[in-house]
Amino acid sequence: QVQLVESGGGLVQAGGSLRLSCAASGSIFSGQPMGWYRQAPGKQRELVARFTWSGSPNYSDSVKGRFTISRDNAKNTVYLQMNSLKSEDTGVYYCNRAYALVAWGQGTQVTVSS
Repeated sequence: QVQLVESGGGLVQAGGSLRLSCAASGSIFSGQPMGWYRQAPGKQRELVARFTWSGSPNYSDSVKGRFTISRDNAKNTVYLQMNSLKSEDTGVYYCNRAYALVAWGQGTQVTVSS
């Protein structure tokens, strides 16, 4: 079954940190660059971090220098370390392939209080 399961969200004060995890079924994860997306209240879902086909990480300008994407191929898991969180980082965070999207998971809510 094709599946993405995100976890690790929560309520954190501005300046704090969270580490998100995404467990993916092998058919999604294997050999595919993965990415993290977020949907802020009232806004469209946007890509915030991804691996490229060369394996290099890319970040949106809004999170560059604060977020770090990583992956554990043995566990079919991709992570997003989020530091120096800001109120504008609030939203539901999803993982998916970076280039060939599959069905979305339920996401994980991140709320940053100022």
